[in-house]
Amino acid sequence: MDISHSVKPKRVLGIFVLATLNLAVITSLRNMPLVARYGLSSISYYLIAAIVFIVPTALVSAELATGWPKAGGVYIWVREAFGERWGLSAVWLQWLHNLPWYPAMLAFIGTLLAYAFNAPSLIANKNFMLLVILLGFWGITFINFFGVKTSGWFSSFCVIIGAIIPGLFLITLGLVWMAKGMPTQIQFEWNAVLPSLSQFDNIGFLAATFLAFAGLEVTAVHAKDVKEPRKNFPKAIFLSAIFSLVLFVLGSLAIAIVLPKNEISLVAGIMEAFAKILSIYKMSGLVPITAILIALGAIGELNAWILGLAKGLFITARHGSLPPVFQKVNKHNIPTNLLLFQASVVSASGIVFYFMDALSSAYWVLMTLSAQLYLTMYILMFLAGLRLRYSKPNVVRKYRISEGNGGMWIVSMIGTVAALFAIVVGFMPPKELVFSHTMLLEFIMIGVFLIFFFIPHIIFSIRKPSWVPTAHKDLLEGHE
Repeated sequence: MDISHSVKPKRVLGIFVLATLNLAVITSLRNMPLVARYGLSSISYYLIAAIVFIVPTALVSAELATGWPKAGGVYIWVREAFGERWGLSAVWLQWLHNLPWYPAMLAFIGTLLAYAFNAPSLIANKNFMLLVILLGFWGITFINFFGVKTSGWFSSFCVIIGAIIPGLFLITLGLVWMAKGMPTQIQFEWNAVLPSLSQFDNIGFLAATFLAFAGLEVTAVHAKDVKEPRKNFPKAIFLSAIFSLVLFVLGSLAIAIVLPKNEISLVAGIMEAFAKILSIYKMSGLVPITAILIALGAIGELNAWILGLAKGLFITARHGSLPPVFQKVNKHNIPTNLLLFQASVVSASGIVFYFMDALSSAYWVLMTLSAQLYLTMYILMFLAGLRLRYSKPNVVRKYRISEGNGGMWIVSMIGTVAALFAIVVGFMPPKELVFSHTMLLEFIMIGVFLIFFFIPHIIFSIRKPSWVPTAHKDLLEGHE
């Protein structure tokens, strides 16, 4: 179906689906063991992260989404503030960030399936993992061909069944443990809550928490499909951010309460923690069921990211920043060619990871670079929110951080400084990874970072007038 023949779809996403889509993007049980190792002090780390990054992200996203309730999300916001070149750059950084993350997440799903079928040998089987990566990503991609409504409800179902229910179950097990007066593995003292930033590991953990809830801005690409976007976007953003933060921290503490720190494995992850806790409760029969549920939650998370990021790029294609081949949509108004292109790129990266050790230094470099590029996108978003207060002051914003510009200055600057801090920390490898030439590595990382950063600017410079759709202007702007 050519873009010129597309028709304006009905708005099919209400606040429930929108909120659960946000939860699908930002809620993951996978990293709970990492947080659990920090015990009570993790509360302070996440409180700091909430104040300096999560809250600014939620506030700025809510204002921009209600001021510019058009499909495109961060692309539209940054374009309105700084022009189309920087809008393309922002959505490119958002999309690029997930390329190494997708195979890692699918490998995690493969590990869960190995638990579900009581076949631990499959965890070390690269052929099995590659099969999960390829079949999993292509399968989820084709689900999205059936439209935003189908995709949204699929993610909502998966996040409820596979993240919220297991998370609440884990918290309940921790509460029962304490109610029975069982010995807890952490001391409930005020000095245990205070964070210690004297070691690099703790500083690195703090920086990592900034991205633990990244993605609140992603669902804004579905704006044209959302009922009453000016009212529902801020509600969905705040509800999902608060619920996810509480679920994640309490779930991590539940692990820390029951399991000694030396029994919390970062490699085996959340399923080993569940298996040990369920064994203590003499409920080991629930391990396979729990593994399947958490796998569903991870699939829902992947599904929300896959369509959200592809649709962000699609808007740039409709504005002529990408070749016409990426402007094609099907009868459900889904950018099928972009989804197929995305699946092909992820498949290639999955095959590369097939030949890599998941814990290798090279893998760490790729994941770190992707995080730094994503944080750069957030800097553009924070600055766009501030800029638009001055360049587009008369645009109606259903939600505003403050009536005057002072509140936006404070929030955007706090978010920008936090993102810059996390970027700088990212260039410092943790002590567990040994590099023979650390300084050379950092120069290489900076070089690769700059290359990836400037790619969208190169694409923008070589774009051709023929890339701009010939459809009527209101297809470009009114149908966003």
